[in-house]
Amino acid sequence: MIKKFNLLFVCSLLFFSVKAQVPNTLSAADKVFGLSKFWQEVNYNFIFLHKVDRKMWDSTYKKMITDVQRTKNDYEYYREMQKFCALLKDGHTNVYFPKGIEQMNTMFGDYRLFIENIDDRAIIVRTNLSKKNEIPVGSEIIEVNGMSTQKYIDEAVAPYISSSTDYVLKDMCISGLLRGMEGDRYHIKIKKPGGKVAAFTLTHRATEEKEVYPDFEPARKLLDFSWQQNQVAYMALNSFGDKKIDSLFIEKLPELYKARGLIIDLRYNGGGNTEVGTAILKYLTNDTILFGSKSRSRMHIPSYKAWGKFMEIPDTTGNAWAKKAWLSYNDSYYYDFEYSADTFKLDAKRIVVPTVILTGHNTASAAEDFLIYADNQKHMKKMGANTFGSTGQPFMFGLPGGGSARICTKQDTYPDGREFVGYGIKPDMEVKPTLNDYIQKTDPVMAKAIDYLEQQLK
Repeated sequence: MIKKFNLLFVCSLLFFSVKAQVPNTLSAADKVFGLSKFWQEVNYNFIFLHKVDRKMWDSTYKKMITDVQRTKNDYEYYREMQKFCALLKDGHTNVYFPKGIEQMNTMFGDYRLFIENIDDRAIIVRTNLSKKNEIPVGSEIIEVNGMSTQKYIDEAVAPYISSSTDYVLKDMCISGLLRGMEGDRYHIKIKKPGGKVAAFTLTHRATEEKEVYPDFEPARKLLDFSWQQNQVAYMALNSFGDKKIDSLFIEKLPELYKARGLIIDLRYNGGGNTEVGTAILKYLTNDTILFGSKSRSRMHIPSYKAWGKFMEIPDTTGNAWAKKAWLSYNDSYYYDFEYSADTFKLDAKRIVVPTVILTGHNTASAAEDFLIYADNQKHMKKMGANTFGSTGQPFMFGLPGGGSARICTKQDTYPDGREFVGYGIKPDMEVKPTLNDYIQKTDPVMAKAIDYLEQQLK
């Protein structure tokens, strides 16, 4: 009995020593300053402030002045800051932990689990090799810490994640369902593909086993090219963050000129530089003029805000000065960036054939700009799922203790004013992979694109 007690005592000490490694460097004044700094910069710079319930925003700030001072360590403080940030519902507005705080997501000592959103369910898509029979791929997590998975997400995960769209929020909640600090413990129940339910207690700590099942997919090339049936060329443009992709594309032109149809895969393109994408797009259209997104940012002139306090809406009728003052007082005065279409001269041969552009939730930022430029191309169709639905110009700044934050300062829209931030760019043809597609390793989006082009080429 004494041996058992000693063992339990040692284990408890080990557990709490892990917890004790969390930094605790911030004073109460630091915490309030960081909170106030973020609140201030949002009020001054956030482009979508007009979509925020200001009474809720300010009352939450007031409440958090007390809450952040009660946090026990730097981790808890930054979690509260992330929760505050998430109220803004913007994918380009975030709070980041200091370097000394690192969360764990997939490692639980003897177990390693990778979770993805498939059919709006938390599906285990990969494990460490030794556990592949105990936790089969395709198993669904149905309960976490005594709550249904959805309830756990609603209460413990979603409130801390900043996202412009509900569907990306769901993806992030599920992929980070069990994200936490080393030593954090989770009691989960899974439903295996055969229907059997099993329970596990998982504690975050490093997993020594390196092998996983199924194997990790090979790293995606910057540009991937292959031929499909009926002289259809497949080209994955996986990032616009490296200008090298433009030269890689030029190298493929002799091949591309043979194509009767074209598939452009942007599903894993998280963005980069818009100009890198348009340098490729100009080869895929007969046009010499392309229309990109329009942009605006907030403009703040303190005197106009002061005058606006005394203005009412009727005062703005037919009075540009009064309108500017009223808008300034209500934080709704904007600067529209100079807009003009992109014109270019290209002597090279173009590739204008029936084209399908594959999109998904990870198609973001500059990749979304690519789609806006391609919006009116009649030979192009978008296929797959809605895009990420977030772009802009973030303002970066530091926070106490080495953390940081960013705030979106620029709104981009279609040239005609249609919004896509907060909604995503919708495909012309939606194709939603199923759990069975994942298990069978089939790509229904690709299959649909090939089938569509086959019909177009008849």
